[in-house]
Amino acid sequence: MSAPSQDAVRAALAKVDDPEIRKPLPELGMIKGVDISDSGDVSIGIYLTTASCPMKTEIGDRVRNAVLDVPGVADVDIELDVMNDEQRTELRKSLRGDSTEPLIPFAQPGNLTRVYAVASGKGGVGKSTVTVNLAASLAARGLSVGVLDADIYGHSVPRMLGSTIRPTQVEQMIIPPVAHDVKVISIAQFTSGNAPVVWRGPMLHRALQQFLADVFWGDLDVLLMDLPPGTGDVAISIGQLIPTAEILVVTTPQQAAAEVAERAGAIALQTRQKIAGVVENMSWFETPDGQRMELFGSGGGETVAANLTRAVGAEVPLLGQIPLDPQVREDGDEGTPIVLTQPESAPAKAFSSLADSFAVRKRGLVGMNLGIDTTRNLMS
Repeated sequence: MSAPSQDAVRAALAKVDDPEIRKPLPELGMIKGVDISDSGDVSIGIYLTTASCPMKTEIGDRVRNAVLDVPGVADVDIELDVMNDEQRTELRKSLRGDSTEPLIPFAQPGNLTRVYAVASGKGGVGKSTVTVNLAASLAARGLSVGVLDADIYGHSVPRMLGSTIRPTQVEQMIIPPVAHDVKVISIAQFTSGNAPVVWRGPMLHRALQQFLADVFWGDLDVLLMDLPPGTGDVAISIGQLIPTAEILVVTTPQQAAAEVAERAGAIALQTRQKIAGVVENMSWFETPDGQRMELFGSGGGETVAANLTRAVGAEVPLLGQIPLDPQVREDGDEGTPIVLTQPESAPAKAFSSLADSFAVRKRGLVGMNLGIDTTRNLMS
C-alpha cells in the first residue's frame, strides 16, 4: 500500500479535538507540521499551550489513534513543542476575542446558556450532590455542561466529580478541566492540599467574577453554580454578575430545614431572579423489604415550593424528590456520580428525572437580537 497523502492525514487531524477546549487541534493552531515518509511513517509536531499541559498524553494518544486509522500509515511519531507568546495570544484571541477586559459571557445580550444557581438555606442538605449528579446526567444526554463551584469556603465539587487536574492558563485565560464530560472550576484547583480559604466579601466577589469572565467556558448549554448555604455575599454577587441566573433550591423533608431553605429562595425577591424550582433531597430511605422510612420527616419540599409560589407570585414547582441511599455518598467520595455508576438505582432514576425537566428547556432568548426592525413602516 502506498504512503498516505498530506490531505488524508490532515483530514484525520481535523477530527481530533483538544480534550479541554473541545475544538479541533488544527483550528486551535496546535499542529506544528506533518511529515510523511515513503514507507508510510508519519511524524506529527504538536504545539502544547504550556509546557506543563496536563492533557499532553491524552492529546498525543488521540492524534496517534486518529492517524493510525488512515490507510497507508505504518507508524506515527509524535513530537511535542510549546507555543510561544505570540501563538498563545492568537489562541486566546481566537477563543475569546480581542477584548482587553474579559467579559462575563453569560451576562451578555444574545447568550443562550441557561444558568442555574443551586442554593440551600443550610449546609448538609446535599446541594453539591444534586449539582454534580444533575450536571453528569445532563452531560450524558449530550448537552455541553459546566459547573462552577461557588462554595469558596466549603468546596467539594472537584472531589465529587473526580477532578484532580489543575486548570491550564493561557495568558489571562483559564481553561477548565473536564470530568465526566463536565467542565469544572473551583477554588480547590488553586489551593494546596486542604488549605482553608480565609477571605472577606470583596475577595469572594472578585473570585466569582474571575471564574465567570477569565475562564473559557465555550458554548455551554447549561452552567450550574454550586452556591454556599445561606443568603450571604456569594448569593448577592451572583445576582449582580448574572441577573438572568435562575435559582434552584435544595432542601430536605425536615420542616426546620425547609424554613431555612425558603429564605434562600426568597433572595430572588431582592435580586429579581427567577426561581427554577425546588428539589427535596433525602426524601426517604427504602428498606430491603421495600418499605419507605421517612427519616427526616415529610413535606418539606412541598412546603418550600408552596410558600415560594405565594411569595414571588409565580409558580415554583417541586421538581423532584431524591431518596436517601448510602451509595450516593460512596460514589461521591470516589469521584463518580451515581447517575453514571448505577443508573438503574432509585436515586439515579430520581436525578435522571430531574435532569429531564432541565434538558427539555430551550436555551434562553433573553437579550437575543431577533432581527426585527422596529423603525420600519409596516404599511409601506
